[in-house]
Amino acid sequence: MYFTGFADEVSGNIEMQIKATKELGWHYIEARNIDGQNLTDISDEQFETVIQKLEKANIKINCFGSAVANWGKSPTSEEDFQRSIAELKRAIPRMQRLGTKMLRGMSFSIPAEDSPELEKLVTEKLKVLIGLCEEADIIYVHENCMNYFSQSYKHMEKLVTKFDSPNFKFVFDTGNPIFSDNRMGQPPYQKQDTWEAYQILKDKIVYVHIKDAIFLPEENKPRYTFPGEGNGQVRRVLKDLLLNGYDGGISIEPHMGSVFHQQAMQQTPDEYKYQVYVEYGKRIMQLVSEFQKEQISS
Repeated sequence: MYFTGFADEVSGNIEMQIKATKELGWHYIEARNIDGQNLTDISDEQFETVIQKLEKANIKINCFGSAVANWGKSPTSEEDFQRSIAELKRAIPRMQRLGTKMLRGMSFSIPAEDSPELEKLVTEKLKVLIGLCEEADIIYVHENCMNYFSQSYKHMEKLVTKFDSPNFKFVFDTGNPIFSDNRMGQPPYQKQDTWEAYQILKDKIVYVHIKDAIFLPEENKPRYTFPGEGNGQVRRVLKDLLLNGYDGGISIEPHMGSVFHQQAMQQTPDEYKYQVYVEYGKRIMQLVSEFQKEQISS
């Protein structure tokens, strides 16, 4: 097992991302944005600079947090589909250069209206993306995040059986169900439950994102918390994973640094984001350590 995280929540600057990672004693970053651009979109020159700094610090990229088929791309748009193909084709040689095996992807945005025809269309498009991953020997890890096959338990159950490929697995995010509608039946929809979603997907989970939150109905948005302090069932999911021999990555995605609170020590917003990220990492390591000790003593 290893720890990693979306270090761009500390800063867009790769040196600051590396600094926070090393302070935690970690050796991995889940790469997403560098200087405001996804790692697939920065120039070749910038990419070479990033590689040099990572190698000097002995830090590796364990997963590409790509925008391939994400919630910002329509399932019916051919332009968005071609954009996703292009993003994946740019990512693959960079992943191979870095020795990175996992690419976080999704299944396009949630439609206003669903239909069997739309499900077939999304499935066909995903097959193309997964096929490219098979050819490159990388794993397309589908996240349960506001996309077509994560819009309800029914859709999740279908997705589990859709693709019989060693190059298609799941990254499970503990926080996303908290604010995601379970689009079954007629609206108003209930929110999803992390534990229920986990039970459906757990047999294909190869990677885990940790975030936690409390949903605020009156504001129609989540308030993010430290792990184990919200409704993301973080303790329960982690404990179950460890009991079942999980040995993959645990990636933190705090989402807490964007809400800056002036501290008595007069922190700047950047100092606050850095502190929150490092504290979040320490807390998740402590939780895992507690569960591991429980297993040893039981």
